[in-house]
Amino acid sequence: MKMAASATEDHKAPRTERGRKTLRKLLDAAAGEFGDHGFHEASISSITRRAGVALGTFYTYFDSKDEIFRALVADMSEAVKFAAREAIRPDMQALEIERAALEAFLQFAGDHKEVYRIIDEAEFVDPDSYRSHYETVGTRIVERLQRGGQDGAMRGDLGEIEAWSLMGMNVFLGLRYAIWRREGDPGPKEVARVANRFLRKGIEG
Repeated sequence: MKMAASATEDHKAPRTERGRKTLRKLLDAAAGEFGDHGFHEASISSITRRAGVALGTFYTYFDSKDEIFRALVADMSEAVKFAAREAIRPDMQALEIERAALEAFLQFAGDHKEVYRIIDEAEFVDPDSYRSHYETVGTRIVERLQRGGQDGAMRGDLGEIEAWSLMGMNVFLGLRYAIWRREGDPGPKEVARVANRFLRKGIEG
């Protein structure tokens, strides 16, 4: 995953490429460990074993299990943002942007299933990170909807309520079609297409 700029405290941020690679190993190992066992069952020693680094190396970057968990939530939030941004082209219209962003999210969630467990656990382990994750995503959607209104592709009165409604739809589509995916289910492209049609036309007969 793309590493969040806020993954570590400034005073512990790596200054070298080798340090950045080690930090990346620790965050990836933490994602696997927290994803497999949850926050309370995971341990620093198990994270360092997965990362293939010495236990002392952990404390070069983090002071505690809580700190790496907070960094991981920020890292995952940044990775979701990056996946959506990479899928969007400058020439896309507003509704096409929403389709592409959802497709990218579904693909990301399917490739990183641990993201749901970790973000959900953040509600209890670090409520501030949990709230920040969703508020940040919601703000990005508000901005996209308002740009769509300015361009004339969407209504001009769309705001936070519509943005959080859209985010809720995307989160649960990810849960059903990425995390709980069954054989024969439609893939990310088709799910995003149908959801986009729902946005375009609604459900009124």
